[in-house]
Amino acid sequence: MISGESRPSTAPLPRGVRRVLAAMNANVGHRWSIPELAAVAGVSARTLQRHFACFLGKSPQSVQHDIGLEQARHELLQGAPGVKVRDVALRCGFPHFGRFSAEYRRRYGEAPSCTLKRQARFGSELTSRPAMLTPSRDRPTVALAPIATTVDHREIAASLADDLATALTRAGLSVTSQARFARYRMFAAIRGTGAHKTLVVQLVDEESGRQLCAHRTEGVLIDGSDCHEQLATRIVAALQPGLRSAEIERAWDRSEIELGPHDLALRAMPGVLSLDAEGNARALELLERALDRNPDSGLAAALAAWAYAQRVIYHFATDPIGERARGIELAHKARSQSIDATALAVLGNALTLLGELDSAALLVGKALAIDGGCAWAWSRSGWLEVYRGDPAAAIERLKIALDLAPQDSLAFNSMVGIGCAHFKAGNYVEAARWQERALREHPSAIWVHRTLCPAYVLTGERAQARRSLDALRSGYPELTVSGVQLGMPPLPESYRNLVFEALSDAGLPA
Repeated sequence: MISGESRPSTAPLPRGVRRVLAAMNANVGHRWSIPELAAVAGVSARTLQRHFACFLGKSPQSVQHDIGLEQARHELLQGAPGVKVRDVALRCGFPHFGRFSAEYRRRYGEAPSCTLKRQARFGSELTSRPAMLTPSRDRPTVALAPIATTVDHREIAASLADDLATALTRAGLSVTSQARFARYRMFAAIRGTGAHKTLVVQLVDEESGRQLCAHRTEGVLIDGSDCHEQLATRIVAALQPGLRSAEIERAWDRSEIELGPHDLALRAMPGVLSLDAEGNARALELLERALDRNPDSGLAAALAAWAYAQRVIYHFATDPIGERARGIELAHKARSQSIDATALAVLGNALTLLGELDSAALLVGKALAIDGGCAWAWSRSGWLEVYRGDPAAAIERLKIALDLAPQDSLAFNSMVGIGCAHFKAGNYVEAARWQERALREHPSAIWVHRTLCPAYVLTGERAQARRSLDALRSGYPELTVSGVQLGMPPLPESYRNLVFEALSDAGLPA
């Protein structure tokens, strides 16, 4: 067998390799032999293995194994009612359940049963919350085309289309069937039969025709009408980052004369989401301009409150007391506005960092009642559990946020939260692993080293602790343990004391 250690080529894949990959993806549960795959490719077994090693850096068996694991992960993340882990493993080509569980845990950091239980929790919370819809100016409009399908699937398509329309509305969009009135258009199609049914959803900019984002769901999981609401919520959540980027890009395309407060708030959003000093300063300049034009702009006030809170918590502030006061002032002003799930989640972030946990929890709960697929609200609800000292609940909620929108700008902050939850639970190795992962996603978030360095201290990895402390001090040359104490978010006292002691032990001046 060719080793999977070879370096993959960047050249286009040979036709035979493309044929084999298509066959593997179309028949995930089939355990292909090398002679079968060579026949599909139309080349010899030796040539096939050489091509896989050269162009993919893996053997055909390794690629087949990866495809099976990815499909199993995909099915478990859908969390359809009644699905069993053992059935998913068999369907994806893993007859030995114990080996499948071990491989799954090694790759995804959790047992397959944990993934499935988390989806059940998500579904139960989604159905238990009273549905809330709020009117909003500045809603972008999406034209939802009928779902293309065969006669056999028309009933499923109609049910799913209704739930997609509801999920879009809850996510803060206006939905219409008339494309000429819409800024965006959503296309969906159901293809195939039985276990091979596939739902494909695309979101397209109506003016340019450019595809903004797409989502694909495979398998029998769309058969049951009782899971359509969850499926629709997940689809819209996965599309949200792409839609948000399109709205921000649209705001930047407007001339200065056309700019309104909402456009300025959208322009500021990437800077607020960066959670770094440069982005924060850029965002606040835009947000103060928005509030000068309209002091009642709910989104601008919520984003500005969060940005000022960041300045205190992440050591960006030159006047921490004054900037905290400005953040609180804006947060309370934003609370009185009629705002959607996104703005409520933003405001929940601000109030959490400002220490008003009960108020933050109320707003985050309202955000999830409006849109149960709001990844930002799920992430903030997880952070609230970190601050309350419940690491298990925190990890579950933060992982739901990652499941819903793994490509979101704030996904790295959910990883930081999972690391902090593991720290609270005394799992310092896992705490370091998750925070290192967050830093790989977002290297400019140097403040993460405040809790990463202590995790390494407590695992006894002194060299890693020193490296982390050096990184922290390179970003904040004047930082001391007292400065960390002033800027630390409202973590439990025992957690904070452990962090301060470990930073002092690592060499941060008092």
